[in-house]
Amino acid sequence: MVRFAPKLTFGSAAADWQDRLNVERMRQYRMERARKIMQKNGIPVILEASQTNIRYLTGLRGFAYPMCRFVLFFAEHDPVMYEHNGYYHMMPDQATWIKEWRPARSWLTGACGLEASQDEAKQFAADIKQELQSRGLLGEKLGLGGFDGIAREALAAVGIKNVVDTRAILLEARSIKNEDEINCLKTAAAIVDGVWFRVWENLKPGIKDTDLATVASAAGYEYGAESAVPGGWRTGPNTFDRAFHQSSRIIQVGDLVYGSLCGLTYMGYGTCTYRSFIVGTKPTDKEKDWYKKVVDRITAMIEEIKPGKTTADAAKHFPPASSWGYKEEVEVLASEIGHGIGLGGGGSSGYDIPIINRQWSFKYPQVFEEGMTIAVESREGETRVGGVRLENMLVVTKDGAEIMDRFPRDEILIAPRV
Repeated sequence: MVRFAPKLTFGSAAADWQDRLNVERMRQYRMERARKIMQKNGIPVILEASQTNIRYLTGLRGFAYPMCRFVLFFAEHDPVMYEHNGYYHMMPDQATWIKEWRPARSWLTGACGLEASQDEAKQFAADIKQELQSRGLLGEKLGLGGFDGIAREALAAVGIKNVVDTRAILLEARSIKNEDEINCLKTAAAIVDGVWFRVWENLKPGIKDTDLATVASAAGYEYGAESAVPGGWRTGPNTFDRAFHQSSRIIQVGDLVYGSLCGLTYMGYGTCTYRSFIVGTKPTDKEKDWYKKVVDRITAMIEEIKPGKTTADAAKHFPPASSWGYKEEVEVLASEIGHGIGLGGGGSSGYDIPIINRQWSFKYPQVFEEGMTIAVESREGETRVGGVRLENMLVVTKDGAEIMDRFPRDEILIAPRV
């Protein structure tokens, strides 16, 4: 039997009379963990432009345009934040834990033209060289993330050539969450439970899949989401195999419907959940059988996930791609999968460590550790007839995996709710 994680005793409001989310402790934990992983890998400094990683390293969020803001993050010095436009002027007295601020040089992904981009990048590289030189780090290994080839060429031109990619380093850092990060995900899961209920209330014949997107997004913001994605709504014959969505299709009696509420965030920590519904009638025996296979499969995987076991132990419960007539496991990549969740959520927002699937887990198993947070998803169905999906959000405890999202998972729900 699966186990559910304990519910939170508090909400998103601040209080002086109860221990709640401790954002300062969360920021410090993330910075210290990143520094620990950097030191383990012999990397004294990171130059990072990925929005998710900037937030992990600094606690800051800002203008999301690529390479418009970045941070020099040191293993043994205070970070230097290069901030964009108005944020540079407005944030220093709002984020007082960051001591050093600089205006971020950006070439707006090349829109200003190649010559202007190269000239701006030359100044950018000179600034970075000066900061490294002043700390005695010029010539040391530099972790670089989120930048284009123009940036790399400019850094090389000023002698910064000992460069490594930051993705693996920061994925390792982000893989183990502290209690505050887990509580952010539990809060996000509570919000998304409410969103599922609102969708269930509004799902009926005659509305379109795009209407569900409006309902879901509005409910997410109403319930306290920092960002509320509309979800990838698929209905009727579009429910198997998972492909395009938001087609403005009119929902009819007997349609199977599911959505992906992935990337709804609280404090930057995002959900990744699926639920399945049927409209205006009871599911057929075939549809019940599809869904039972999915529930049993995910339940079996959840029971395998505990510290010391590996992704190979869980992945054995996924059927091979040949079960659906496919030739290679790559043909079900991201449909039959377990994946880490955290800052940014999952799916199009990116995956954290670990990954559970038949494509990689048997040959390259990853070890489950306490503090990991994972979403596990699967689907069944028949092409152009219909299909069902389920995804649960998990936290790995010392005793095994616990489910954080609590919207009903045991059967296909009939809509409209009566």
